[in-house]
Amino acid sequence: MTVQTGSERAKTGSAGGKTAPGGLPALIIGAIGVVYGDIGTSPLYAVQESFNPTHGVALAPANVIGVISVMVWTLITVVALKYVVLILRADNRGEGGIMALTALASSAVGRGSPQYRSVVILGLMGAALFCGDSVITPSISVLSAVEGLNVATPAFQPFTVPLAVAILTGLYLVQKKGTGHIGFLFGPVLILWFLTIGATGLISVARAPQILAALNPLEALGFLQRNRVVGFIALGAIVLAVTGAEALYADLGHFGKRAIRVAWFVLVFPSLLANYLGQGALLLVNPTAADNPFYRLVPSWGVVPMVVLATAATVIASQATISGTFSFVKQAIQLGYLPRMQIVQTSAVSLHQVYLPDVNWLQFALVAAVTIAFGSSSALAAAYGIAVTGTMLITTLLTFQVVRYGWKYPLWLALSATGLFLLVDTTFFAANTLRIVQGGWFPLAIGAVVFFVMLTWSHGRALVRRRLQKDAVPLSVVIDSLTASPPVRVAGTAVFLRGEQEGAPRAFMHNLLHNKVLHERVAFLTVHVAEVPWVPDSERVKVHSLGNGFYQIDVYWGFMNEANLPRALELCKPQALGFVPMETSYFLSRQRLVPSGGAERIAGWRERLFAAMVRNAADPADYYKLPTNRVAELGAQIEI
Repeated sequence: MTVQTGSERAKTGSAGGKTAPGGLPALIIGAIGVVYGDIGTSPLYAVQESFNPTHGVALAPANVIGVISVMVWTLITVVALKYVVLILRADNRGEGGIMALTALASSAVGRGSPQYRSVVILGLMGAALFCGDSVITPSISVLSAVEGLNVATPAFQPFTVPLAVAILTGLYLVQKKGTGHIGFLFGPVLILWFLTIGATGLISVARAPQILAALNPLEALGFLQRNRVVGFIALGAIVLAVTGAEALYADLGHFGKRAIRVAWFVLVFPSLLANYLGQGALLLVNPTAADNPFYRLVPSWGVVPMVVLATAATVIASQATISGTFSFVKQAIQLGYLPRMQIVQTSAVSLHQVYLPDVNWLQFALVAAVTIAFGSSSALAAAYGIAVTGTMLITTLLTFQVVRYGWKYPLWLALSATGLFLLVDTTFFAANTLRIVQGGWFPLAIGAVVFFVMLTWSHGRALVRRRLQKDAVPLSVVIDSLTASPPVRVAGTAVFLRGEQEGAPRAFMHNLLHNKVLHERVAFLTVHVAEVPWVPDSERVKVHSLGNGFYQIDVYWGFMNEANLPRALELCKPQALGFVPMETSYFLSRQRLVPSGGAERIAGWRERLFAAMVRNAADPADYYKLPTNRVAELGAQIEI
């Protein structure tokens, strides 16, 4: 299938990040506001946490230069080379993100490959870790911003956590309204942020230019060689400088490669580089500033304005993470790894902007709990790195599959392209495993829950499909029987949802059994979700006449397309099958699961979990945007 080019794709506003009102400059401004909020606010806590006394890194000049050098070269290696240069090339029909990469990698190895299942499992693990990351990001970002008020006056200390929770509460309350009405502010605010942190950093560098030695990679290697165990432990904090790197890839479909790359090299990287060097220069002159080197760069009169700007920047960074979670859950639902949930479209022009009420409030509860329980950005930093580095490591492993099997590169070249990044990611991940007991267990616990939920839903659905296929009556047999001995036919069109290879749908058989009538036209509709983000309107539906008023309609969606069946049926008209809304009825099966005790039965706790998810899944009529006054549901028991 080709990249979506129809009306739905046009609604995204960016057409895969290649065009937008205002052209490339508008895309660059948008990319700065959305893509770089998380990594752009890392200077608030990365240097401070690297010199946390608990890590044992002495504030000697050589160590200051060494730590800043490791940060600088981590930005160059992980962000510039790995993400900006390499991984942005691994787009799935113009889209990025862990689920898009998983779909791309699994397609590259092929369903028949012995590696297919391991690739899918790896991708689900990465997606689950992203969920853990998405809980920590809003909390640590907002906390680190408001902690700046403690620099202005220590008397503010008791109010840090309540203010952070209040800001986060407001942020989650406005999610249902979408970001369209304030999104235009994101870019300008983040541009001001980057210019400000870059300027404060340069002023500090001018006072201690010896920090420029950190630009030499040998200083980074020297620091690690001299400190060994202590240096290895410190890597768990130093990696905080690249939190948010995944957003470069996740938002590829919004802005495109060119805008993301230009924004990085022209503004974001120079500003981050200047600020990290500036914080290092400050520590060379005044080691006691290690308690909060970011805010100590600012003169006393500028602390409060900087806190306001930092709070705005961290709220924007948090918004990008929240929106990213909504997008991930929508993709996982479409690909069959999570049950249906209510999805609200918050923008008439961008299908990327969605709101999931259940996800929003669950995430808020976790974020608020984390903020209160940990109480400071320093305490949260221990929990942050493990999820970030785990996701980065999995991204590298999946990219290898794409390079090797999707791009057909020789093994030596695929290993060369990803080997260095794999070494760096593994080292950072290993360093962060030492911090599991300090808080790293929390995102891992969230990730484990999400991972097993996705596995259970996917496995449970597979069991249901096999049971339906086993018990199903072949559709051709049923149609032949009805043609030979037709029941009473009534006016109108009936649409029955039918799974792939299901046979005659249970709702159809129950309708015949109880109502003993057939509509003039009967359409069996099967939804196919492809491992691509978009399917164009021209390829969305295929109609097959089965004779005697029976039709099979196959609807194809990508995992970013909107699940809208009435709109899909409108596309049947060019294939000589039109639908009149007020003469069309939809028949759905309401499934009730009962245990069978058979050989394929899953563990008891997973069975109960799957049954609970089925009961609480969003109504299919709502999910598929069916008119509620035209829907009939028929119950059915299914053994698993």
